[in-house]
Amino acid sequence: MLANTKFRSLALSTATALLMAAGPVAAQDFVFGWNPRSGDVWVDQRLGDINQYGTRYREPFIDEMTRNYAAPRDLVSDLLVRQRWAPGDIYYACSIAQQIGRPCRYVVDEWNRDHGQGWGAMAQRMGIKPGSAQFHRLKKGFVPTYDRWSRPIVLDADLRRAYPERHDNHHDRDGYAVKRGDDHGKSSASSHKKASSVQTKSSGKAKSSGSSGKGKSSGSSSGKGSSNKGNGGGKKG
Repeated sequence: MLANTKFRSLALSTATALLMAAGPVAAQDFVFGWNPRSGDVWVDQRLGDINQYGTRYREPFIDEMTRNYAAPRDLVSDLLVRQRWAPGDIYYACSIAQQIGRPCRYVVDEWNRDHGQGWGAMAQRMGIKPGSAQFHRLKKGFVPTYDRWSRPIVLDADLRRAYPERHDNHHDRDGYAVKRGDDHGKSSASSHKKASSVQTKSSGKAKSSGSSGKGKSSGSSSGKGSSNKGNGGGKKG
């Protein structure tokens, strides 16, 4: 009886934890709260979205930071779990570090010491000025990260110029290009298979038609050649 009670209590606690994890992330859940102040509204919005993704899909988030931003796995895990950093802060720290050619831990330590003025002031202190080529590369870095996560991303006017090919795909209600996906790294190739099937059928029809015409011509030529040979033989005799 006691064992059953403990089991039910554990199951209830687990279900509650899962429900809490699935819900929206509150600013007070993070050690510094949440107020990125990057100096760019689009960047602030993406960092907030990364908070949702990194909280819900912890392992893909850690993998991205480790594989593509040269961040040590133990550092990212420690910041995310023990120190309760916002995933958006972790992402931006490592992204800035990549742009200035420094280890992610360096920017993390600087943010720990002085984050009062936000990420915009931090980036400027590290040589990334608003509107500069470095800042533009910093913004562009979001796009391949979202693509690897197969997560939709809305492009602002600046990035629409950098990625003009996305205008031919999907668009959101504001006309911005959107990359469709399932939010955690899976993608579908069904459209490519369908296109390949149509191309194969068309190729088969064309080949069949050409083969038929060639056979007819060959037969006619063969008949003429046989008749001439016979006439020539009669004259000689």
